[in-house]
Amino acid sequence: MRQVEPNKLITVFGGSGFIGRYVVQLLAQKGYRVRVAVRRPNLALYLKPLGDVGQIQLFQANIRDAVSCRAALEGADGVVNLVGILHEGGAQRFASVQAAGAGLIAKLAGEAGIQRFVHVSAIGADEESASEYARTKALGEEAVLKAVPTATILRPSIVFGPEDDFFNRFAAMARLSPVLPLIGGGTTRFQPIYVKDVASAILAALENEEARGKIYELGGPEVFSFKELMERMLEEIRRKRVLVTLPFGLAKLMGRVAGLLPNPPLTADQVELLKRDNVVSDEAREEERTLAALGVPATGLDSVLSTYLYRFRRTGQFERREA
Repeated sequence: MRQVEPNKLITVFGGSGFIGRYVVQLLAQKGYRVRVAVRRPNLALYLKPLGDVGQIQLFQANIRDAVSCRAALEGADGVVNLVGILHEGGAQRFASVQAAGAGLIAKLAGEAGIQRFVHVSAIGADEESASEYARTKALGEEAVLKAVPTATILRPSIVFGPEDDFFNRFAAMARLSPVLPLIGGGTTRFQPIYVKDVASAILAALENEEARGKIYELGGPEVFSFKELMERMLEEIRRKRVLVTLPFGLAKLMGRVAGLLPNPPLTADQVELLKRDNVVSDEAREEERTLAALGVPATGLDSVLSTYLYRFRRTGQFERREA
């Protein structure tokens, strides 16, 4: 296995997001120079102390603008694309960000002769899906591999960690509401993966020639139903709440209304996603296209949740567990 030599330059698109901050820190720890391409560099200054002086560079770029993206790729030895959205708003549309945007970055990288390209997609990416999120994820993968055939695609299940948008969101809801919804009965299955494991997988994909041109599905060591995840979250924040089944039809109607809000708690498109399990496929396991195949040991949910969900307990970290 030939590795990309440390001190090489890696451009990370979307490096200021949840997964991005861990990717940037890990790359810096391994000796790479990191160029973080983001729309608003002034909001990503917290990344600078994650490396040595001058090791992490913030660069203004918009994936809808070829000129800024081409400049962000200049002199780069590798590229990581983390740009994605959970819901649409303003100029941020699924098609422009996850399909056209990913394709533009890959096209420019291909023209620059960059062979090391890691694109983070999602389990469930499918051109035939009823969810636009899933469809555009699949279109983005196709565009990336067309422009850079040596690119590596990573499809994680839901990602958890201190800044996640899953457990934090529902824990915040549980702090205010006596009831939590189980969309579709809460039977949808997930395989939560720790954010630091995703970052390690990205590093492995960059450095491992055997990963070139492959699509990996990433999941943690355990599979949970949506209901089990809610129960586990409530146990951790030490609150009792009623879990009420919300049929898909009603949930989709509520999602359409909530989708009009600036930061919707639920959208109709997300309801469509919940109709399919979000776990590593049998094909990926059989063909060794998993986290383990990249040499990354999976971190269990229980060892991490308590490190950040304690803040949702009634008295925070000082909350005592009842006998």
